Amino acid sequence: MQIFEAIILGFVQGLTEFLPVSSSGHLVLFQNLFGIHEATQAFTILLHVATLIAVFIYYWRDIWALICHPFQRTTLLLITGTIPTVLIALLFNDTFESIFGAGKFIGFNFILTGLILLYADTRKSGKKKIRNLSLFDSLVVGTLQGVAILPAVSRSGMTISASLARGMDRENAARYSFLLSIPAILGGMVLTIKDMITGEVVLTEAIGTIPMIIGFITAAVSGYFAIRFMVNIIKNGKLKWFSVYVFILGSVLILDQFFLHMIVK
Repeated sequence: MQIFEAIILGFVQGLTEFLPVSSSGHLVLFQNLFGIHEATQAFTILLHVATLIAVFIYYWRDIWALICHPFQRTTLLLITGTIPTVLIALLFNDTFESIFGAGKFIGFNFILTGLILLYADTRKSGKKKIRNLSLFDSLVVGTLQGVAILPAVSRSGMTISASLARGMDRENAARYSFLLSIPAILGGMVLTIKDMITGEVVLTEAIGTIPMIIGFITAAVSGYFAIRFMVNIIKNGKLKWFSVYVFILGSVLILDQFFLHMIVK
């Protein structure tokens, strides 16, 4: 991997992890464009760890409160929201990978994300804070997060939309979504840690030490600013502009996949 490729992939991951346009879909797209095929899953997890650091920095007060007082309702809601995500990943990850892997149907999944965002943008802001969520609410949000294991289906888009649909106010919908990303990203690390330990995936050999470090830093920095930007966007109720973007991108990719064969191989 070239350094400029690592910078671009890091920037794309950091930006799109928190903007509701699907980081996985954009990484698949750019990896196809660059012709990168080795250790892509492990490098993706590395970039996700970088964006996890961005969450810790932005929401450090919330995370510190959870550490100091772990037995609180927010902790319970994060756990229950994570359960369906884990179950979906364990039961269906291989199936989804075989059906949708290597960029197959990625255009359609982008359009699905756009439809979800368009629906969310029509929702009036509710009044629920995180502490007011029911366990059923958190299970609904976690289930939608699980669906986002599909490439080009946005995790943040699904969780924010589901939170708004369950009556949360916009600021807390974003907060719950980003806090819920912590166990989701850690879970993704667990799914690939075995391959890294057994030597089936060696990042420094397949990617290179310098590109790995630079990609990591780029993802962390861009992820932090993406969170700040996204929180303001959600407060102002302007998710429809992201839906327009993924509608256009998805349509272009569908056209390419079935007719042009220039981007999606």
